[in-house]
Amino acid sequence: MVATLQRTLRDKAWARWTVLILVASMMFFAYMFVDILSPLASLLNDSLGWDQGVFGTYAAGEYLLNVFGFLIIAGIILDKMGVRFTGLLSASLMVIGAAIKYIGISEWFDANNQVWLNSWWVSMPGSAKLAMFGFMIFGCGCEMAGTTVSKILAKWFKGKEMALAMGLEMAIARVGVFAAMWLSPLISQKFAVDGVNSVVAPLLFASLLLVIGLLNFFVFTIMDNRFDKQLVAIGEATAVKDPEDEFHVSDLKQIFSSKMFWIIALLCVLYYSAIFPFQRFATNYLEETLSIPNDEAAGLFKWFPILAMVLTPFLGLFIDYKGKGASMMLVGALIMILCHSVFAFVLPAYPSKTLALITILVLGVSFSLVPASMWPSVPKIIDEKVLGSAYCLIFWVQNIGLCLVPLLIGKLRVATDGYLVPMIVFTGFGVLAFILSLFLKVEDRKKAYGLELPNKVKQSEAGNQQESAAK
Repeated sequence: MVATLQRTLRDKAWARWTVLILVASMMFFAYMFVDILSPLASLLNDSLGWDQGVFGTYAAGEYLLNVFGFLIIAGIILDKMGVRFTGLLSASLMVIGAAIKYIGISEWFDANNQVWLNSWWVSMPGSAKLAMFGFMIFGCGCEMAGTTVSKILAKWFKGKEMALAMGLEMAIARVGVFAAMWLSPLISQKFAVDGVNSVVAPLLFASLLLVIGLLNFFVFTIMDNRFDKQLVAIGEATAVKDPEDEFHVSDLKQIFSSKMFWIIALLCVLYYSAIFPFQRFATNYLEETLSIPNDEAAGLFKWFPILAMVLTPFLGLFIDYKGKGASMMLVGALIMILCHSVFAFVLPAYPSKTLALITILVLGVSFSLVPASMWPSVPKIIDEKVLGSAYCLIFWVQNIGLCLVPLLIGKLRVATDGYLVPMIVFTGFGVLAFILSLFLKVEDRKKAYGLELPNKVKQSEAGNQQESAAK
């Protein structure tokens, strides 16, 4: 007798893609909030006395608490309390942090109300200190939300289009950065007072979007609660967790003892350390190397994240149906080595805007290959019970690199009075990432984790899995 295939919300395309839209929109609003003040740096200097040093210190506040251990705590909360509680907590932290940041730069919170803030750390204006504190709270919520969304997509797209879903989520989040760069100056000009553009209006706009993101997550919790009840009904989960299945802090040893986890974590920090810190210096590098104006250099480099944003979902779709995740990470690291080598040695010798643009576009391909294949690989090597902690620990290691590498590159830039050594360092990160990609591929071949296999499970295979669960 053929068993009847029992369908859940996960098996309904409209439901799982609605979940993607709800959680991805929250990350879109979060990424937009992160950079909403970036185009207004000069206005912040004129209005609030924030010079470049103050602005940089304020911006670093986003990562501060995460580097000092909050992400580890976030992972424990995620695995212990589940995606609904953690998602609501992270979205709430973002809204609270945004509110504090808004108060810090608001017009009524002027110098007369900042006596207690101005009495210490006098090199930082009181408005910057309060805004930085709010950004720290927001940063905790943002990074926690990022790991929560990864676990949500792993749950809702298990056996489905997981890599495509994660790729789309990354692409949607990155659109938030471009939306901030485009809308922030427009809103600032629209709400100008006496010919002075507004700093407060763009931040208020982005903060209200975070509230919408929080409301979206409330809708998700309703759907996820129903989904969990369906999993109980078909035997994939139990209404009351068996003590053996509950998360315990001692379970973290499963992560720390996993060779594959450390390979991916180190690959992640090395790869991203050669991407995001490079973005901060890329415009100035092109400006000096090609002897072109700042706006023209920025116009060249803008194509890097745009191409990565477009390609990532398609590469995720390929991984879902064809696999080859470990191979993609290997190729992505190799491409990054070649691109940074061109930036280090070839472009300075043969300064050409065409060569620079081609290299930037090719680097964008690398930035599509590695993230599209890396994040969907984590559920294949880590038990679902500790998956949230695994993602948080990877983000924690990554955050350490993103904090320290820009400082290193900045010091090398000043010490060597040029970009040759910094670009060689970026190339070196790529070489190490390539070596780790080789280790990953070899280990996958030995232990058969399935990193080269497609994520998409055929309907017949899904039926067999449910029959086995029922037995």
